[in-house]
Amino acid sequence: MRTIRAIYQLFFLGLFLLLLYWASYDRLAGYPVRLFLDTDPLVAVGTVLSTGTLYRALWYAIPLLVLTIFLGRFYCGWICPLGALQDFAALLRRSRLKKNIHDNDYRPIYRLKYLILTTFLVMAAFGMLQIGLLDPLVLLTRAMTTSVLPSIDRGESWLFLTSREFDLGWIAGLLLISVLIAAVYRPRLWCKLLCPLGALLGVFSRWSIFHVRRSLDNCDDCRICAANCPAGAEPDKNLRKSECMLLLNCLETCPSGSISFGVMNDQAPLPVAGPNLTRRRIAGAALAGLAVPLVFRSRPSIVDTPRPQLIRPPGSLAEPDFLARCIKCEECMQICPTNVLQPSMTEAGIEGFWTPVLKNTIGYCEVNCVLCGEVCPTGAIDKITLDQKQGRGEFKGKPIVLGTAFFDRGRCLPWAMNRPCVVCQEVCPTSPKAIITDEVVVYEGDKRIELKRPRIEPDLCIGCGICEHECPVVDRRAVYVTSVGETRSEKNRMILDTPVSTGGKS
Repeated sequence: MRTIRAIYQLFFLGLFLLLLYWASYDRLAGYPVRLFLDTDPLVAVGTVLSTGTLYRALWYAIPLLVLTIFLGRFYCGWICPLGALQDFAALLRRSRLKKNIHDNDYRPIYRLKYLILTTFLVMAAFGMLQIGLLDPLVLLTRAMTTSVLPSIDRGESWLFLTSREFDLGWIAGLLLISVLIAAVYRPRLWCKLLCPLGALLGVFSRWSIFHVRRSLDNCDDCRICAANCPAGAEPDKNLRKSECMLLLNCLETCPSGSISFGVMNDQAPLPVAGPNLTRRRIAGAALAGLAVPLVFRSRPSIVDTPRPQLIRPPGSLAEPDFLARCIKCEECMQICPTNVLQPSMTEAGIEGFWTPVLKNTIGYCEVNCVLCGEVCPTGAIDKITLDQKQGRGEFKGKPIVLGTAFFDRGRCLPWAMNRPCVVCQEVCPTSPKAIITDEVVVYEGDKRIELKRPRIEPDLCIGCGICEHECPVVDRRAVYVTSVGETRSEKNRMILDTPVSTGGKS
């Protein structure tokens, strides 16, 4: 049984990694690289609570929940890629019967994941979607995208914590390492203690029709089954259905053959259906979920006030709607061809930590690319067409604007130092160009210098950031993009051609 399960785990883990790796090379454009996230029940439930809608392919999670009611937490034991990695990491531990029994015993602290789930779901109901911080599929996707795979591409897979391709990549990599190290000392500790997806599936598995059962007639209480149950489901006692991950190690290792898988019968002890949480604990977790949005949104400026450096990907929803959908999976960053999409740190406040922003010193938004909207599993980045992005066809004259470029004339070579430079104007992709040059003649002593000094036509600028990326003034660019003028916001606008108020004085 272990061999069969390991084969299934390797298959799904390999598929997960393959989709992520190929996505970075655009080999699977249009293919559902978000396949695992589309079937994630926690993502589906969370976005339904935060937005009131079930986006695109997230309905695939519904059959998985139905199967959980019949079979229990089979997803955790047979499909989850992070669960598979923990099982493989646990192979490094030394097997001793008494130690294994002690480590695998159920502990009341394992109820913590249900309280975390309650807090996250209440937060989502108030429009603050933070499930991606601890969801195992999102966690693994983020770690692979921002830490592991970039380092493998550079041939530094053994030093992936030093990855510099993505901001915060070291944090994601360190978190993944911590989960795997914990699994060596306490098998599946992440799943038992913190995993909110496991908690959600545990809630549904309490009604499971099929489950592990122990025949009291044959059992000699050797507890070998408990020593081989990383889930801490206590198959040697009254099975905890909500904890059982259907690893089925107990069936294979039971020397008396008293453990089987099937429907409840009179020979087996009555299982413990749920996590046995008190109303006080549930109420406390719910109050915590209510308090967090109130605290972080106590100032309207946190979400509603435009921020200059908060430049979102093309097709992104307005900021409140974006935060209500983004799960911080970093799929958009993985597929971005120029690496311009980076995890935000302070640009979007604490609520927007790890959400995607454009950092034009690293890359730029390619005008012929709409892949980020293709792979977004929740619709935080809407699926758009090239015509829509570039303002062609039925969208003629209305391209998607990410922001507006500005010049720092104190650093621009033609303006500040009388040195010829037209790089920004040459790389500007719009037609007609948003950067135009004015021919001027200046004198340095008796030396006559003809220059082309650039300036911005704000009505033509789309904020792609290529001018900022290519600017030869590398320490702090002489041309830079801010979010002002972005299509997704009606408030973030420059007020031009408006008379300045004199307060009634002339």
